[in-house]
Amino acid sequence: MAAERDPHGAAGEPGSAANAETVGAPSGGVKKRRVGRPRRIQTETIVEVARRILAAEGVAALSMRRVAKEVGTTPMALYHHVRDKDELLMLTLSGTAAALPRPELPADPRERLLAVSLHMHGMLARMPWVVEVLSLGDLTDKGALWMVEEIVGAGIDCGLTPADAVRAYRTIWHCVYGDLVFRHAMERRAEDPGRKRHFPDLLADVDPAELPHLAALAGRWSELTEDYDVARQLDAVIDGLLGRAQRPG
Repeated sequence: MAAERDPHGAAGEPGSAANAETVGAPSGGVKKRRVGRPRRIQTETIVEVARRILAAEGVAALSMRRVAKEVGTTPMALYHHVRDKDELLMLTLSGTAAALPRPELPADPRERLLAVSLHMHGMLARMPWVVEVLSLGDLTDKGALWMVEEIVGAGIDCGLTPADAVRAYRTIWHCVYGDLVFRHAMERRAEDPGRKRHFPDLLADVDPAELPHLAALAGRWSELTEDYDVARQLDAVIDGLLGRAQRPG
């Protein structure tokens, strides 16, 4: 956006000799300086600052006021470049999917479905802040839509109806997203070694008569969950989803 002129014709950076105009006053009067609009801030600079805040402090710490301060402008001036916080978040997401190259996908539709799902999981695992932004529900990186296309298309190629293929994508996304949210939360909590761990430690005190399976597994719970393999579990989920294609109706 080019610098806009004020009603009197001045434009440019405030406070600079090149952009402030000395206005003549009546003979013997005091001269005053008039200042134009703030300088243009590059969108790339705004996005870089927003991403840094998100990566270090999360979505709650990001605000238009905070970004404006860090790029050296006012909130009002920032709104000339970015409409609102949602648009700012969309700008930060833009290009994140391209940070990792697309994998070479297998021709078999079922294997392609699993490969794309695992690529999505691996990509987001490297960028926890993206997972938090996506938790807002309807924000995404346009460059990531190829993964949605591949999953839906592979589902259809496996015999799912288009409607069931879309639902299969939603289920796979919930599995990927849920696993990543849990992993990142546990990593943050593990940074405090003195914190009391409530689960699964409380399983040691459960009543076997009330919770017989949990009581029997209490001593092995950590062992059984530490070797959790997301690829194996997504493979099982996909088997279940594609089973719908073989069921009549």
